[in-house]
Amino acid sequence: MKNEFANENPKKDFGFVLSLIALLFFSLMGVGIDTDEFAQHTEMNIPLWYFYLIYFVDSLMIVGLILIFFYRKSGAFLFPAAVVFHFLLHNYYLATFLYTDVTNMFLYVGVGLLAIIPKWQFFK
Repeated sequence: MKNEFANENPKKDFGFVLSLIALLFFSLMGVGIDTDEFAQHTEMNIPLWYFYLIYFVDSLMIVGLILIFFYRKSGAFLFPAAVVFHFLLHNYYLATFLYTDVTNMFLYVGVGLLAIIPKWQFFK
């Protein structure tokens, strides 16, 4: 069991970087949605404190991806937790179902982990 990924090297290959770029793309789409909501927050009666919280969670998603890029285990746990929290905040406070978050989690589980698991031995 220990030698399943013995031929892996710590170099970031194309699939690893491409999966992180895809995750970043959908994360930035979520930030764009939050920015659109912020632009309309007076018409939609969304309190200002919500945007401090949601932008903090957006930044945690980006930090999680950066940590994954630098082979940090905390990023592999921080990113999906932040995406789920982002989804729950939108669902609870605004009653919106964000397909960007669902797609982001699908990409993380379906594609991201295919790139992350072989490199897990290099994560600190």
